[in-house]
Amino acid sequence: VDRSASYAARYVAKNIVKAGLAKKCEVQIAYAIGIAKPVSVMIDTFGTATVSEEKISEAVNALVDLRPAAIIKKFELRKPIYKQLAAYGHMGREELGVKWEECDIAESLKAYCTK
Repeated sequence: VDRSASYAARYVAKNIVKAGLAKKCEVQIAYAIGIAKPVSVMIDTFGTATVSEEKISEAVNALVDLRPAAIIKKFELRKPIYKQLAAYGHMGREELGVKWEECDIAESLKAYCTK
């Protein structure tokens, strides 16, 4: 779960910033053995949020499936690209077209938080 949850946290944070809900964002996801859903999803915007962090967290929990199987499916992790990711890191690699760099839920997050 470690690497896949890192991808999910990156994805959520990028979408929060893209949605204009914060200028900076850190997402912490905690799992427990034998429980598919995270036991905690913490959002820290370092004081840059335009809505409450609680509202952002509520939106993430409502709109993003953070169960390991859902993360594997969403980011196509059964189709690894080891060679491309072996150098220069896994994050910020938009040129590779990796799914965790997409900002496809930004509008949904924004709509949820501003309703």
